[in-house]
Amino acid sequence: MSYGVSHALQTAVFQALATDAALAALVGTAIYDAPLPGGLPSLYVVIGPEKAKDASDKTGRGAEHDFSIEVISDAAGFSTAKAAAGAVSDVLIDADLALSRGRLVSLGFVRAVAERTNGDLRQITLTFRARVEDTPV
Repeated sequence: MSYGVSHALQTAVFQALATDAALAALVGTAIYDAPLPGGLPSLYVVIGPEKAKDASDKTGRGAEHDFSIEVISDAAGFSTAKAAAGAVSDVLIDADLALSRGRLVSLGFVRAVAERTNGDLRQITLTFRARVEDTPV
């Protein structure tokens, strides 16, 4: 197994989200690796936790990365958050992301959980699975 592609994968996911016009129409530039301290916008996207497991075979090293993208809104209902979550999903499912290390074999949707958190916030946590091959440096 190799965890070496993790940074390249996260960077490519962030770039894909940050440059998508449909998502930008909903959240603007409010896409974070971690929310900045201070006031947050009423709708934003955060790259969340990740779990990786070995997917190596006799042809080389590889891994499956399950990672979360969180859409958070302070709107009264889930409609706004669901629209943004749908845009995130549209960007990432079957995306052909160019990685600075390794190669993305596949990227698919695993699940989503919509819930109320911290009082009035709405959060949708989308989980995606990326299969990568490593090309060590």
